[in-house]
Amino acid sequence: MSVVIHAGSRDLNHNRRDETTATVACDYGKRYRNLFPISGIILCVPDSPYPMENWKPGGTDAEPDRSTIQSIDTSFAIVTALRKANGAGVTELAEKTDLSKSSVHKHLRSLIKHGCVVKEGEEYRLGLRYLDLGAHVRSQYPGSTEIRHKLRDLAAETGESAQFAVEERGHAVVLHRDVSHSGVYSRGREGRRFPIHQTAAGKAILSQYSDQWVREVVDRYGLPAATPQTISDEAALFDELAEIRDRGVAFNSEESTEGLRSVAVPVTGADGDVLGAVAVAGPTHRLTGDRFNQELPNLVRSVVNEIELNLAHS
Repeated sequence: MSVVIHAGSRDLNHNRRDETTATVACDYGKRYRNLFPISGIILCVPDSPYPMENWKPGGTDAEPDRSTIQSIDTSFAIVTALRKANGAGVTELAEKTDLSKSSVHKHLRSLIKHGCVVKEGEEYRLGLRYLDLGAHVRSQYPGSTEIRHKLRDLAAETGESAQFAVEERGHAVVLHRDVSHSGVYSRGREGRRFPIHQTAAGKAILSQYSDQWVREVVDRYGLPAATPQTISDEAALFDELAEIRDRGVAFNSEESTEGLRSVAVPVTGADGDVLGAVAVAGPTHRLTGDRFNQELPNLVRSVVNEIELNLAHS
């Protein structure tokens, strides 16, 4: 029986470097890590006793039958409200979070104690402690320094914006961005997360996963549209992912931001797992014709190839 299974984060039937279809004998519906080829048959040793329906892309959710710590949930609700409002007072935060002013005030005192919030007059805003935490998280990604240097060179050579995005919990998250003097500052700032199907980098990442993994993401988040050009049909998404696998590059034409186009290529580690994607973005009047369809894709491919070689021998 030939089936599609999850082996790490790669799909045996859609391996970018090995197009051989594997014959698999296993109990379908679970995740498998240890695969032993025996006379053309792959013996699957379960990686986890949990069924596929309990697994979510990018990690597992908190178990639905287990309670969370309410005070932490409340603090994060306040932090999120502060981020969206770009600073606010106690009364405004209470209205935005449906909490009492006394509860908001207590949580703010704790957040101030740990450097997560600062107070200026009667208004509170997020503190620079998050910058320290974010920089630490970013530095943990494989090849982070190498990728940052390559993006700087890529932005300078193209005169556009260069980004590196990764997948987390079914979203595309911008880990690094560099913008040339003539480049456009789009919504894709560092740390920004997007529905993964809306961006070229996100689609490049999706193309490296199995169809079942992609369906998990679609079932969980849907296909929300940012513009009239965003892919909002599941069949159309799978058709495009198949094309991306064939050509090794993803395109975005005003699917996340009107007036903006981008080109992206997935980055894989030495073990074959997808690490993220490098993208170049610019205004539609500059990303046209051969430059959009051939020159930029070839350039981004060459940069990704250098990144992958450096990662493999580092």
